[in-house]
Amino acid sequence: MPLTREQLAQRAARELRDGYIVNLGIGIPTLVANYVPPSMDVWLQSENGLLGIGPFPRESEVDADLINAGKQTVTARRGASFFGSSDSFAMIRGGHIDLCILGAMQVSQEGDIANWMIPGKMVKGMGGAMDLVAGVKRVVVVMEHTAKGATKVVKACSLPLTGKRCVNLLITDLCVMEMDAARHRFVLRELAPGVTVDDVKRQTEAEFIVADGVGTISM
Repeated sequence: MPLTREQLAQRAARELRDGYIVNLGIGIPTLVANYVPPSMDVWLQSENGLLGIGPFPRESEVDADLINAGKQTVTARRGASFFGSSDSFAMIRGGHIDLCILGAMQVSQEGDIANWMIPGKMVKGMGGAMDLVAGVKRVVVVMEHTAKGATKVVKACSLPLTGKRCVNLLITDLCVMEMDAARHRFVLRELAPGVTVDDVKRQTEAEFIVADGVGTISM
């Protein structure tokens, strides 16, 4: 059956590595902060000026002045630092962020991502998304495979692009796909428990490659 939002965050947390500096996007990616392995030294960065995000606060720990880029209240780990947005974007544009985990409205078969606006709807701006996909070493997208019955894994994005050929790994509630840079196509590597390759094919417009020995997603 499809993964829950929490299970998606748990699977995304498996992409973390000791010593990484990681930016978490708005939505499901913010939940990854709750699943950092206790033995792992990972520094979570928010483009509004915080390096060292901790897990979401308990009710007794909420500080209304301590928020992430999505305006959610967060905690700060020991050693965290606070700074202006100019320093934050210097980290991103300077290639100092090892990994970003983002949500998306659409991802194309070549690894393009659209995640900042739907034409006709009010938006405040794209935030740091365009800088992240251009300046971060590895881009992971976490999202639901479909929305209102329509696939979000498409041949070509119909929504305004955030970046082209920039997604390295796609984690959805149905499967995990890794980009083959030489062929510009995703390779199906893992399936959610109870989900078949045919299930993914029925709910995917994009062309993709099926790996030999597709595994099962584990958290």
